[in-house]
Amino acid sequence: MNSAAALATQGLSEITTNTWVNGRHMVRCARVINETHDVKTFCFLAEQPVLFFFKPGQFVTLELEIESQPVMRSYTISSSPSTPYSFSITVKRVPGGLVSNWLHDNIKEGDLLPVHGPVGNFNCIDFPAEKVLLLSGGVGITPVMSMARWFYDTNTDTDMVFIHSARSPVDVVYQGELINMCSRVPNFHLHLICEREALGFPWSGYRGYLDQAKLDMMVPDLHEREVFCCGPEPYMAAVRNLLKANGFNMEQYHEESFGSTPTEVKQDAVEQAEEAEEAMEAFDSDDLITVEFTESGKSIGVMPGETVHTAAANLGMYIPKACGMGICGTCKVKKVSGEVEMNHNGGITDEDVAEGYILSCCSVPKGKVVIEQ
Repeated sequence: MNSAAALATQGLSEITTNTWVNGRHMVRCARVINETHDVKTFCFLAEQPVLFFFKPGQFVTLELEIESQPVMRSYTISSSPSTPYSFSITVKRVPGGLVSNWLHDNIKEGDLLPVHGPVGNFNCIDFPAEKVLLLSGGVGITPVMSMARWFYDTNTDTDMVFIHSARSPVDVVYQGELINMCSRVPNFHLHLICEREALGFPWSGYRGYLDQAKLDMMVPDLHEREVFCCGPEPYMAAVRNLLKANGFNMEQYHEESFGSTPTEVKQDAVEQAEEAEEAMEAFDSDDLITVEFTESGKSIGVMPGETVHTAAANLGMYIPKACGMGICGTCKVKKVSGEVEMNHNGGITDEDVAEGYILSCCSVPKGKVVIEQ
């Protein structure tokens, strides 16, 4: 008897399972979990079973409609691919934040929404190590928690030191789970640091900020570890300075840059703007490069150095975009012909590139380009 017949005999139906690939997918919110007073975890799954495999540390982009306007926002996956039939994101309510407040106030179990992804260079799969140091501040805990869950669930021998900094004891996300993980396996070492105490919540752990003294106590074998760090930019800057002061090999340091524009990217943007201004002064119509869009039948000339996304915007065409730095992968389009220079930051896979896809936000035409849009 074949497997399908056996299932039918048992009163069960055969299940066809697909594997998640980078692209647009409809998912359903299966559960909403209150982590702290201002942090919620949203768990998603597909109607038809899908194996949501991704590299721990990667993220997805939500496609939302808020006040009748399309909004794209990227969030790190906080769950682990070791629980592959669903994935989760953990979101902190930010005062005045458009998307975080909308998610907290509106998303409920059963709601459907499109997501794009998974993408991202920040992950623990591409940088294997026998010893890792996971550093996080605030809700920046989400990608390194995904990594910790992956190491823990797969019973790896990887030695983990997990250091998390929070404002107060009531702001420590996943506190119970972290303590449980630490209590069950000998290769998980947990250190929690709170800036201050909270009224009615006694705290016997570390106070203040991560500094040299605490680092020496928590990670005496620092130089033997691969470091993964995520948090607000001031936190990550402080961590970088601390590691450099210890003579740490920064090739072993990795940080999640999504959510804040790195200094070098900001500087590049300034320089590009200055170059564009100089180019406009010496503008010659013969210098224009044609970008053609097949589905709309429209075409336009752009200045050298301008992106495919700029060309579409100048034509009044809408291509979704979230990060603008080639990280989130939201602005992916298919190139029919022509060449572009694409300087992305992990938002597109080699397989997509081989099939002709580009990220419009960071792709500059090198000659006439035809886009399927």
